[in-house]
Amino acid sequence: MTQPALLAVIILNQLVGPQISEASSPRPVETEEWSFQELLPSESVITLTLQEAVMEALEHNLDIQVSRHTRDILLTDIVFQQAQFDPTVELGGRYDRTVVPLNRPIFGLEGVSLGSIPDTFDQNETNFSLGLNQKLLTGGSYDLTYDTRRNSVAGSTSFLFNPAYSSNVLFNLTQPLLRNFGPSINNIQITLAQNAADVEQLTLLNQILSVIAQVEQAYWELVFARENLKVARATLQAAEELLASNRAKVKAGVMADVEALQAQAGVANQVEQILLAQKTVLDQEDQLRLLLSKSEFKLTQSTPLVPLDPPIQHLQETPLKENLELAFEHRPDILQAKKNIDTSNVNTRFAKNQLLPDLSFQGSLGLSGLGKNPRDDWDRLGSTDFYNMGGGLVLSYPIGNRSAQSQYQRRILETQQSQVSLLRVRQQIILDVKEAIRQVQTSFKRTRTNQTARQLSERQLNAEQERLNLGLSTTRLVLEFQRDLRIARGRELRAILDYNQSLSRLRLVTASTLDHYNIEIQ
Repeated sequence: MTQPALLAVIILNQLVGPQISEASSPRPVETEEWSFQELLPSESVITLTLQEAVMEALEHNLDIQVSRHTRDILLTDIVFQQAQFDPTVELGGRYDRTVVPLNRPIFGLEGVSLGSIPDTFDQNETNFSLGLNQKLLTGGSYDLTYDTRRNSVAGSTSFLFNPAYSSNVLFNLTQPLLRNFGPSINNIQITLAQNAADVEQLTLLNQILSVIAQVEQAYWELVFARENLKVARATLQAAEELLASNRAKVKAGVMADVEALQAQAGVANQVEQILLAQKTVLDQEDQLRLLLSKSEFKLTQSTPLVPLDPPIQHLQETPLKENLELAFEHRPDILQAKKNIDTSNVNTRFAKNQLLPDLSFQGSLGLSGLGKNPRDDWDRLGSTDFYNMGGGLVLSYPIGNRSAQSQYQRRILETQQSQVSLLRVRQQIILDVKEAIRQVQTSFKRTRTNQTARQLSERQLNAEQERLNLGLSTTRLVLEFQRDLRIARGRELRAILDYNQSLSRLRLVTASTLDHYNIEIQ
């Protein structure tokens, strides 16, 4: 026996020795299916179903919150692109006064002194303007302006109206007729922003599915850790019973002291297994807390988490056709690939439009008014007798147009690339679903195989204990069979939890997780 093992035996005598009953022989063990009936400890605990864990993760998980904020940020880009078609109002006012000296020629004005001739020009002008302009979905733009002025010249009698009031209304329109014409072209930035937001929504969905899968895995790993701790405790109890039996036989003089010492060493080894199992439970609790909480304070808590849901132990049907249909319809990656094709088609349509010449219509229409007071000014403005109008076409086209040609070819290649990417995603989905189904089927078969192995280990241990009672075996062999039973129980438990995790994996690759939990994402 090694020095650490002897030390463990000495410590064990102090810790658990007085609690060992003087039983005559260990109890036989043999069970059918694994029992997941949880005995809640007396201290304060937090009980948690898998559904509750999933809902709490959706509310508090930081990865989901980051992805949701990214989605919301991109939604603002849609409004930003729509805002380019909002009308703009402009209002202005200005006052100007001009005083300049005059130099006039005088020809034969008898009796007129130079002092009576004005030698300054003093003008006051007040102007107010109101304008409205807007970019149109057709690709054109307009601006409508109303301008009114009051003009007066001090001491002058050479003007028809002094002061004079004048007003102008002017409407200008520019409309592309080939390149950049039509709502389908001018809406492109809005469409691209919407597509980007949709892709990010799918990224959020993928993040949610991934987090739920992580929660399920952490939940079942915690179940495994707690059940494995129960296995270690049961093995310790069996080792203690063996030690008690051997001590009784040694005391009766029918067994050598070395047999009791070997049994005591076996108890020490099982204490180590319990310590390791307890650490694993605490580690898995923290892993689950990390997924469920956004608070650092909660991560520092040590209140035990007790999962309430038992794992599934019956076979669930996994038809390939139905699962492939689910995946092709709901998987975020295939929906993103389709959305990328749509985006590529939009960019190609815009690039094709840019191959056209830039032919634009430019037109204007204006009305004018003038009077000695505002009423006369408005009357003349409204009479439409005084107007200006004009219009024309402007054509421009770059020789060779190589820039637009290169962009168009680029967009065509990007569209072809996105279509190939979709085919690649479909192939990957088929592989993922087939592999997940195989994993489900294999894991279930493992549960049955390991259940049989565990039952056989129980029978072997019981038989070896009977042989020991008859003096036909040794404590060392019984301890080995106890160890084998602990390993068999652990493998059966691992297979059961792997089966449940394989079901979770199948829901992930078919994107059916949300339907499974009746969750709607907003």
